[in-house]
Amino acid sequence: MTTPARWQSANDAEGLPFARALTRRTMMPYYTHHGLLWRDEDYDAGWSWRENYLLIGADGPLGYISLTQDPRALYIREFHLVDAARGQGQGTAILADALELAAQRRLTAVRLTVFKDNPAQRLYQRLGFAVVGEEGCFWRMECSVPARAPLDCTGTRTEWRAG
Repeated sequence: MTTPARWQSANDAEGLPFARALTRRTMMPYYTHHGLLWRDEDYDAGWSWRENYLLIGADGPLGYISLTQDPRALYIREFHLVDAARGQGQGTAILADALELAAQRRLTAVRLTVFKDNPAQRLYQRLGFAVVGEEGCFWRMECSVPARAPLDCTGTRTEWRAG
């Protein structure tokens, strides 16, 4: 059984270089294939206004997730895992955590955008995300967050777990 990743705030100078390098490495084949230009300064500008978390495993960083939200939805702007963390159930667990975070914030949906040819879309679909639109080489996907009572059956507030 995979130990779930701990979410650690990454809105500091340490998280950005790791996240940028991981994103560039994992996304460059898609950027090249679709004729898109990667620019570090554009990535860094997006990082500055997002809610960013390193995903920490027993042996160090497994990846990161970058979020924004509006009054209705939590947006997964970036979600990347290191190669060694893939196929271990981490992606499923982290997305379940994101859905729980949205529920804790009383949001009704989690949304993301994925390259149409990225195999990660199969994971998203398996977890209940559906294609709700497209923009060029991207699918826009959304998963409804089930309405939940703010308290569990014992009257105890259930809190989302972050590191």
